Amino acid sequence: MEAFLVSTGIVALAEIGDKTQLLAFVLATQFRRPLPIVFGIFVATVVNHFFAAAVGSWITNVLGPDVLRWVLGLGFLAMAAWIMVPDEIDENEPHTSRYGVFAATVIAFFLAEMGDKTQIATVALAARFEQIVPVVVGTTLGMMLANVPAVYIGKRAATAVNLKLVHGIAAVIFVALGVATLMGVGQAVGL
Repeated sequence: MEAFLVSTGIVALAEIGDKTQLLAFVLATQFRRPLPIVFGIFVATVVNHFFAAAVGSWITNVLGPDVLRWVLGLGFLAMAAWIMVPDEIDENEPHTSRYGVFAATVIAFFLAEMGDKTQIATVALAARFEQIVPVVVGTTLGMMLANVPAVYIGKRAATAVNLKLVHGIAAVIFVALGVATLMGVGQAVGL
C-alpha cells in the first residue's frame, strides 16, 4: 500500500505544471473532445509507466543493495532539484490530428512522457519499492489526477494553482525520500 500511495502522491504533484499536463491543455483546446483525450492519456501512461517500472525492477536486480541505495538516494535528490525547473511545451510540434483524437493523444503523450520527470520517478519508485503493479497503478492514478482536470477545466485551472508551491511540496517529498534512502530506511525491502 505504501508503494501505491507514495507513487500516486509523488506523480500527482510532479505532474502539475509538467509538459505532459501542458500537452493535455493543448489537446483539450485543439480537439475539444475530452473523453478520447482522457482515455488516450490513460493508455499512454499505463504503457509508459509499466515499461519504466520494469526498468526500475531490472535495475534492482543488476545493482547491489549498497550501490542501489546510493543511486536511488541521489536520484531522488536530483528529482527534487529537477521538479523546480518549469516545463514548457513546444508549440512548433507537428499536429497529429490526422490520426484521430484518441490515437493522437496516445502517441503524443507516450512520446512526451519519454525521459520526463514522472517517467524517471516511476523508474526510481519501482526500484525503491520493488513492486511493479502498485507503483504503476499509483503513478497512473497520479497522472490521471493531474491531467483529467486539465482536460476538462483547461487553462483556468492552471492559473488558479500556485505551481511554485506545488513543485516545492513535491521537491520536499523527493528530498525526504532521498535522505531516507541514503540513511538506509527501507533496508527491510533489500535496499
